[in-house]
Amino acid sequence: MRIRLSVAFVGSTLISYSVQAQSATGFNQTVTPVLNKTCTPCHNDRSAAGGLNLGLFTVPTSTTDQRDGWERIIQKVRNGEMPPKGVPRSAPELDGMMKFIEGEFARADKNVKPDPGRVTAKRLNRNEYSNTIRDLLAIDFRAEKDFPTDDSGYGFDNIGDVLTISPILMEKYLTAAERIAARAIGADPMPKPLEAEYSKKNSNIRRLDRSNVEASHRIDFDGEYVVRFGFPGERASDAKPVDMGFWMDGKLLRTIKVETRPSGLVYFNPYSEEEIRIDLPEGDHVFRAGFINDEFVKKLEDKEAFSDKKNKFIGMISFLGPHASKGEKPSRKKILICDPKTGDVCAEKIIAELAHKAYRRPVTKADTAPLMKFYRMAKTEGQTAEQGIQLAIQAMLVSPHFLFRIEHDAKPTDATAVHKITDVELATRLSYFLWSSTPDDELLRLAEAGKLRAAVPVQVKRMMADERASALASNFAGQWLEIRNLDSIKPDPQKFPTWSPELRDAMKTETRMFFEYMLRENRPMGEFIDAKFTFLNERLAKHYGINGVEGPEFRRVELTDDQRGGILSHGSVLAVSSYPTRTSPVIRGKYILQNILGTPPPPPPPDVPLLNEEEVGTAASLRKQMEKHRTNAVCASCHDKMDVLGFGLENYDAIGKWRAKDGKFDLDVSGTFPNGKSFATPAEMRTLLKEDTPMFVRCITEKMLTYSLGRGLERYDKRTIDEIVAKLSKSNYPFQSLILEIVDSLPFQMRRGELITSEQKVRAKEIAQR
Repeated sequence: MRIRLSVAFVGSTLISYSVQAQSATGFNQTVTPVLNKTCTPCHNDRSAAGGLNLGLFTVPTSTTDQRDGWERIIQKVRNGEMPPKGVPRSAPELDGMMKFIEGEFARADKNVKPDPGRVTAKRLNRNEYSNTIRDLLAIDFRAEKDFPTDDSGYGFDNIGDVLTISPILMEKYLTAAERIAARAIGADPMPKPLEAEYSKKNSNIRRLDRSNVEASHRIDFDGEYVVRFGFPGERASDAKPVDMGFWMDGKLLRTIKVETRPSGLVYFNPYSEEEIRIDLPEGDHVFRAGFINDEFVKKLEDKEAFSDKKNKFIGMISFLGPHASKGEKPSRKKILICDPKTGDVCAEKIIAELAHKAYRRPVTKADTAPLMKFYRMAKTEGQTAEQGIQLAIQAMLVSPHFLFRIEHDAKPTDATAVHKITDVELATRLSYFLWSSTPDDELLRLAEAGKLRAAVPVQVKRMMADERASALASNFAGQWLEIRNLDSIKPDPQKFPTWSPELRDAMKTETRMFFEYMLRENRPMGEFIDAKFTFLNERLAKHYGINGVEGPEFRRVELTDDQRGGILSHGSVLAVSSYPTRTSPVIRGKYILQNILGTPPPPPPPDVPLLNEEEVGTAASLRKQMEKHRTNAVCASCHDKMDVLGFGLENYDAIGKWRAKDGKFDLDVSGTFPNGKSFATPAEMRTLLKEDTPMFVRCITEKMLTYSLGRGLERYDKRTIDEIVAKLSKSNYPFQSLILEIVDSLPFQMRRGELITSEQKVRAKEIAQR
């Protein structure tokens, strides 16, 4: 029997054979010589240095069969880690090999159907919950005070796969929903005012330093409170008034003037008081009172100055309340769009509008009917219409439609089907990416009209100009740069007496404002590494040894010497990458590898010997002691990369202050990168890191894509990463453009379907027929 083959089949087969032949020829001409001359003498079946045998990598098909291994090899060659010192290296030959292998990857990827991945249903994390309650109901709720800590994955706490709901969290949700709904409507009677005092006498106030005291206090009811401050002591007759700030949970609420000189009265008691009236939200809070830029305290050197009669300091804070707030509650104004007393039609309108925003999509009678049942239940029990709405809100806040971000497949499909997410789902992705909160009215209006996708660039720019975009700095940058850890570190007060809450807050503000400026002004991302500007107030400028900055306000400051530049010289970064008692070149080196270069080292081996802390800076410099770790070949493989980076930052102490000595020893911060390039100062190291801007941009792109999607990246996401980095490279890597490229990317705009089994289809049909 004759078999006739079509011309198309024969042609495609011949083309396939031709491409394979060309690949084999290219491999043998470009890759094989480099492997034979440079690599296989150490990495073979007899001497597999580093546990790597390249025997499987010497054939052309290895670019497909051993792709993971080839990607690791390419990364090490590009980083300059391989070939090692002493092995002949030809830059043109190595570049040719990398270009050929990556070309083979690109050719293979073109034949693979694009895969946007699939995001699981995501629970709101604590920050998202708090922000959503704020924007939905105009209520300040601090979920981090009440809910268990969110699990993290891939460096972030918004990863769907790890955000589970435990029985404890469900109980917290029920309790929170009840209190939030009550606060939002404000229908419950206000309790009788009570006073709580925090002072040294009561042993319930914490003195943080010469100028600051702190107290943990629970506000049991939203309302206006009288907050009194007691000031023992007095200063000289010519002493000037001082500004005192009042903070709640790190946020400055009010500033007042405090008189510090004697009154002149014959029987004058030097104790004085000031008070403010201020609205405070329900919840557990940490309150702080402190003098701001107090010149008197700056000049003090005597640690016993607190007991000196010639000093004025803060000795007491008390809270008296609650009292009725003046004016209408913002939450009632936001919720009660009509008067519930007029009847059920108004109540249903209020509940439907709230459900629309809470569920982040259009709602139907099927959505509002269960909520109206709670409203009517309250009315049946003799409660008011407002209390009925309050109960409906309580039910709304424990609904899966509120607590989870759920995306639906267009129809039952298979695991290979890919489709666009709806405009409404896109609105939610955008808002939780940029705001860590619910979509606003404009986003929902455009989405429900089917016009959002075309307006994405305009909407993204509008959203980034909104104050809610500060969440990107707090939640993305706070985790990427690990600045959140500033709240938990405790530098040794004996070694670092200038550390204070004011300095800590200033460091956080510097990095936050820097990140927001880079984003808002669309600055080149390379400036994260070497920017010659930062944002300082007087307190932080003094810590850095920078003159000419006065007052508590932050402002952009040009850096005129090479001691500071980019985020690696920010006090925040330097403090979170140190121990309480000293710097850590290992932690700082790992920090750069992981957060700047995107090449995290493997975990350390067990039983690593600890340094003798008492000898650091006394018997020998830290650098000399660290050299002992590198005598072990296993340790050296990682420490050779980490330590050189960490020692490049040794001019900064454990709280980011510039220094020239390690104890009594002169500092040696010089180093040589694996690629052979050397530096002698932190500024020179930053210059070398700046040359790796494409590597840094790839790192931040991977991290921001992970954060935006709420899932870990897979191999199929590499194409998206490559495309974004390539586009950004054409315009010097502008930061805001990275956001625009991510929201326009395949994984952000689309999703892969879920495999539906025949049993699941039958079950779905049965449910639909009920």
